[in-house]
Amino acid sequence: MASYSTSEFKGGLKIMLDGEPCSIIENEMVKPGKGQAFNRVKIRKLLSGKVVEKTFKSGDSVEAADVMEVELAYLYNDGEFWHFMNNESFEQLAADEAAIGETVKWLVEQDVCTLMLWNGKPISVTAPNFVELEIVETDPGLKGDTAGTGGKPATLSTGAVVRVPLFVQTGEVIKVDTRSGEYVSRVQK
Repeated sequence: MASYSTSEFKGGLKIMLDGEPCSIIENEMVKPGKGQAFNRVKIRKLLSGKVVEKTFKSGDSVEAADVMEVELAYLYNDGEFWHFMNNESFEQLAADEAAIGETVKWLVEQDVCTLMLWNGKPISVTAPNFVELEIVETDPGLKGDTAGTGGKPATLSTGAVVRVPLFVQTGEVIKVDTRSGEYVSRVQK
Protein backbone atom coordinates (compact mmCIF):
# COMPACT_ATOMS: atom_id res chain seq x y z
CA MET A 1 0.00 0.00 0.00
CA ALA A 2 1.21 3.52 -0.75
CA SER A 3 2.30 5.78 2.09
CA TYR A 4 3.02 9.47 2.63
CA SER A 5 5.95 10.98 4.52
CA THR A 6 5.28 13.95 6.84
CA SER A 7 7.09 16.16 4.32
CA GLU A 8 4.30 15.37 1.79
CA PHE A 9 1.44 16.39 4.12
CA LYS A 10 -0.85 19.09 2.74
CA GLY A 11 -4.51 20.09 3.01
CA GLY A 12 -6.89 17.66 1.28
CA LEU A 13 -4.53 14.66 1.44
CA LYS A 14 -6.36 11.41 2.29
CA ILE A 15 -4.62 9.14 4.82
CA MET A 16 -5.47 6.10 6.99
CA LEU A 17 -5.44 6.66 10.74
CA ASP A 18 -6.43 3.90 13.19
CA GLY A 19 -8.03 1.95 10.33
CA GLU A 20 -10.26 4.86 9.31
CA PRO A 21 -9.92 7.09 6.22
CA CYS A 22 -9.15 10.71 7.11
CA SER A 23 -8.55 13.97 5.27
CA ILE A 24 -5.86 16.45 6.32
CA ILE A 25 -7.38 19.88 6.93
CA GLU A 26 -4.30 21.75 8.13
CA ASN A 27 -0.61 20.90 8.47
CA GLU A 28 1.91 22.93 10.47
CA MET A 29 5.62 22.09 10.54
CA VAL A 30 7.11 22.91 13.97
CA LYS A 31 10.88 23.21 14.52
CA PRO A 32 11.52 23.68 18.23
CA GLY A 33 14.81 25.22 19.39
CA LYS A 34 15.74 21.95 21.03
CA GLY A 35 14.69 18.49 19.90
CA GLN A 36 13.32 16.94 16.75
CA ALA A 37 10.98 18.76 14.35
CA PHE A 38 7.37 17.57 14.16
CA ASN A 39 4.14 18.16 12.25
CA ARG A 40 1.00 19.34 14.03
CA VAL A 41 -1.88 18.15 11.84
CA LYS A 42 -5.65 18.79 11.94
CA ILE A 43 -7.48 15.77 10.53
CA ARG A 44 -11.16 15.16 9.66
CA LYS A 45 -12.29 11.54 10.03
CA LEU A 46 -14.31 10.83 6.89
CA LEU A 47 -16.66 8.23 8.42
CA SER A 48 -17.67 10.17 11.54
CA GLY A 49 -16.87 13.75 10.48
CA LYS A 50 -14.95 14.39 13.72
CA VAL A 51 -11.96 16.75 13.62
CA VAL A 52 -8.91 15.70 15.66
CA GLU A 53 -5.45 17.18 16.12
CA LYS A 54 -2.46 14.84 15.96
CA THR A 55 1.31 15.25 15.96
CA PHE A 56 3.74 13.26 13.82
CA LYS A 57 7.52 13.17 14.21
CA SER A 58 9.41 14.52 11.23
CA GLY A 59 10.15 11.64 8.85
CA ASP A 60 7.22 9.44 9.96
CA SER A 61 5.17 7.85 7.22
CA VAL A 62 1.43 7.23 7.15
CA GLU A 63 -0.56 4.83 4.97
CA ALA A 64 -2.49 6.42 2.10
CA ALA A 65 -6.26 5.98 2.15
CA ASP A 66 -7.79 4.25 -0.85
CA VAL A 67 -10.41 6.98 -1.19
CA MET A 68 -11.65 8.28 -4.52
CA GLU A 69 -14.20 10.85 -5.59
CA VAL A 70 -16.55 10.15 -8.50
CA GLU A 71 -19.22 12.22 -10.24
CA LEU A 72 -22.52 10.32 -10.39
CA ALA A 73 -26.09 11.29 -11.31
CA TYR A 74 -28.75 10.98 -8.58
CA LEU A 75 -31.55 8.64 -9.66
CA TYR A 76 -34.02 7.98 -6.84
CA ASN A 77 -34.60 7.10 -3.17
CA ASP A 78 -36.25 3.76 -2.38
CA GLY A 79 -36.92 4.64 1.26
CA GLU A 80 -33.71 3.08 2.59
CA PHE A 81 -31.01 3.91 0.02
CA TRP A 82 -30.29 6.75 -2.39
CA HIS A 83 -29.30 5.43 -5.83
CA PHE A 84 -26.71 7.04 -8.11
CA MET A 85 -25.54 6.14 -11.63
CA ASN A 86 -22.34 6.66 -13.61
CA ASN A 87 -23.47 8.29 -16.89
CA GLU A 88 -20.67 6.63 -18.91
CA SER A 89 -20.74 3.02 -17.68
CA PHE A 90 -24.34 3.04 -16.34
CA GLU A 91 -23.00 1.36 -13.18
CA GLN A 92 -25.21 2.07 -10.16
CA LEU A 93 -24.27 2.67 -6.51
CA ALA A 94 -26.51 2.90 -3.45
CA ALA A 95 -25.67 5.23 -0.55
CA ASP A 96 -27.17 4.83 2.91
CA GLU A 97 -28.43 7.55 5.26
CA ALA A 98 -25.06 7.85 7.03
CA ALA A 99 -23.35 8.74 3.73
CA ILE A 100 -26.08 11.16 2.62
CA GLY A 101 -26.43 13.16 5.86
CA GLU A 102 -27.63 16.75 5.38
CA THR A 103 -27.18 16.52 1.59
CA VAL A 104 -30.66 14.94 1.34
CA LYS A 105 -32.19 18.47 1.42
CA TRP A 106 -30.51 19.37 -1.88
CA LEU A 107 -30.86 16.16 -3.93
CA VAL A 108 -32.77 16.59 -7.19
CA GLU A 109 -33.18 13.70 -9.62
CA GLN A 110 -30.67 13.77 -12.53
CA ASP A 111 -28.34 16.23 -10.72
CA VAL A 112 -24.67 15.22 -10.80
CA CYS A 113 -23.30 14.74 -7.27
CA THR A 114 -19.80 13.96 -5.96
CA LEU A 115 -19.55 10.67 -4.06
CA MET A 116 -16.53 9.78 -1.95
CA LEU A 117 -15.87 6.03 -2.14
CA TRP A 118 -13.79 3.96 0.28
CA ASN A 119 -13.31 0.30 -0.67
CA GLY A 120 -16.00 0.79 -3.34
CA LYS A 121 -18.61 1.93 -0.78
CA PRO A 122 -19.98 5.51 -0.61
CA ILE A 123 -18.97 7.26 2.63
CA SER A 124 -20.12 10.79 1.75
CA VAL A 125 -22.23 12.55 -0.87
CA THR A 126 -21.80 16.19 -1.89
CA ALA A 127 -24.57 17.94 -3.82
CA PRO A 128 -23.77 20.35 -6.68
CA ASN A 129 -22.82 23.85 -5.44
CA PHE A 130 -26.07 25.32 -6.81
CA VAL A 131 -29.47 23.67 -7.27
CA GLU A 132 -32.74 24.95 -8.73
CA LEU A 133 -35.76 24.10 -6.58
CA GLU A 134 -39.44 25.05 -6.61
CA ILE A 135 -40.99 26.85 -3.66
CA VAL A 136 -43.97 24.81 -2.41
CA GLU A 137 -44.93 27.05 0.51
CA THR A 138 -44.17 30.60 1.63
CA ASP A 139 -46.07 33.54 3.10
CA PRO A 140 -47.50 35.97 0.55
CA GLY A 141 -45.43 39.14 0.25
CA LEU A 142 -47.49 42.18 1.24
CA LYS A 143 -47.14 45.21 -1.01
CA GLY A 144 -45.17 47.95 0.72
CA ASP A 145 -43.93 45.62 3.49
CA THR A 146 -40.26 46.58 3.33
CA ALA A 147 -39.65 47.39 6.99
CA GLY A 148 -38.06 44.00 7.68
CA THR A 149 -35.27 43.21 5.25
CA GLY A 150 -34.65 39.73 6.67
CA GLY A 151 -36.94 38.08 4.16
CA LYS A 152 -39.31 35.21 4.87
CA PRO A 153 -38.97 31.42 5.20
CA ALA A 154 -39.83 29.30 2.16
CA THR A 155 -40.27 25.52 2.03
CA LEU A 156 -38.77 23.97 -1.11
CA SER A 157 -39.82 20.87 -3.08
CA THR A 158 -37.17 18.75 -1.29
CA GLY A 159 -38.34 19.82 2.18
CA ALA A 160 -35.49 22.27 2.81
CA VAL A 161 -36.38 25.65 4.33
CA VAL A 162 -34.48 28.77 3.18
CA ARG A 163 -34.93 32.51 3.73
CA VAL A 164 -36.05 34.31 0.58
CA PRO A 165 -36.78 37.97 -0.26
CA LEU A 166 -40.36 39.23 0.19
CA PHE A 167 -41.07 39.41 -3.58
CA VAL A 168 -40.59 35.64 -4.13
CA GLN A 169 -43.89 33.70 -4.32
CA THR A 170 -45.09 30.09 -4.01
CA GLY A 171 -44.61 28.14 -7.27
CA GLU A 172 -41.50 30.04 -8.38
CA VAL A 173 -38.20 28.25 -9.03
CA ILE A 174 -35.18 29.63 -7.17
CA LYS A 175 -31.44 28.98 -7.23
CA VAL A 176 -29.94 27.95 -3.86
CA ASP A 177 -26.28 27.67 -2.75
CA THR A 178 -26.07 24.18 -1.18
CA ARG A 179 -22.87 24.98 0.76
CA SER A 180 -24.52 27.73 2.83
CA GLY A 181 -28.21 26.94 2.28
CA GLU A 182 -28.87 30.50 1.10
CA TYR A 183 -31.09 31.94 -1.64
CA VAL A 184 -29.11 33.12 -4.68
CA SER A 185 -31.65 34.23 -7.29
CA ARG A 186 -34.91 33.52 -9.08
CA VAL A 187 -34.70 31.27 -12.12
CA GLN A 188 -36.17 32.75 -15.28
CA LYS A 189 -38.02 30.09 -17.27
